[in-house]
Formats: sequence, C-alpha cells, structure tokens
Amino acid sequence: MAAESERLWDFALRLYSTAGIGEACLTLQDECGVDVPILLFAAWLSKHSVALTETELVRIDGVVADWRDEVVRPLRNVRRRLKSGPQPAPSQETEALRNSLKGVELGSEKIELAVLEAEGEALIASGAIHADATANLALVLRHSHAEAPSPKAEEALGAIQKTLEAF
Repeated sequence: MAAESERLWDFALRLYSTAGIGEACLTLQDECGVDVPILLFAAWLSKHSVALTETELVRIDGVVADWRDEVVRPLRNVRRRLKSGPQPAPSQETEALRNSLKGVELGSEKIELAVLEAEGEALIASGAIHADATANLALVLRHSHAEAPSPKAEEALGAIQKTLEAF
C-alpha cells in the first residue's frame, strides 16, 4: 500500500503503470471523454479516504479546464495525428517528433496533476474524510459522460476500482 503522504504524481505513475490500468484509463478517455489526470486525482483522494462531491469535482475540474483544453488536448491531438499523417507523416522523422511530443504531453499532464494535488491537499486538510471514497471514480465518469457508459467503459472503470482497492 502507498504511503499516505505519496505525492499525486508518484501515485499516478504507479497506478497507471499497473497491468491493464493504463489501457483502462485510455478507454475511459477515448470512449467517455474522461480526463485521465482528474481520474487519477480522484483515485488518489480515494486512497486518502476523501470522497469528492459533485460540487467539488465541478469546481476542481474548472480550475484545470483551460489548461487541459488549450494545452494538454491539443498536444495529444497532434501526437495522435502524427501516427498516420499529414504528409510527410508517418516517417522516421515524424515519428521522432511524435515521440518528443509524448514527453511534452506528459509534462503538461504533470503540471495539471500538480494543480490538482494542491486542490486535493486542501480537501485532505479540511478533514472531509469519509470511510468509503470508492465512488470518486464513478463520479468522474458521470461528470465526463452524460450517457450510460458502454460495457467496455464499465469494465475499464471496474478494473481501476478493483486495482485501487488492492493498491
């Protein structure tokens, strides 16, 4: 189990690299529009026994929304686009650029996680502790996706929740 004082970035890297979790996060991102840093933040709060409310999630999501929409997502979109085009992509040169963009994209997510960590530390310090905070991940999914999630997305969420319980 992680130390209670584990930084969000370290926790996020450790959880995301657990077998099947990275893929589950990307499924929720691609199918439901889930912001993976927000999802990892919610999981981190769960490990601190802090349950997010809808109001807190909306407020905190608003704190990082411009960064995500104006920096993180455009970097991701360009990186993904370079897999197949535009001309001269894909090529060796554009693959090198795409790999460089992966690092820049990850750096932008690290900045988002730092902002989220500050928000989370304030919640933790406020004493808003709850015995069962596993609902955080489901709340993030509902916040991101108005429609009922697909069976694949439900399976991905379940895998993350199950791993988090044993984490």
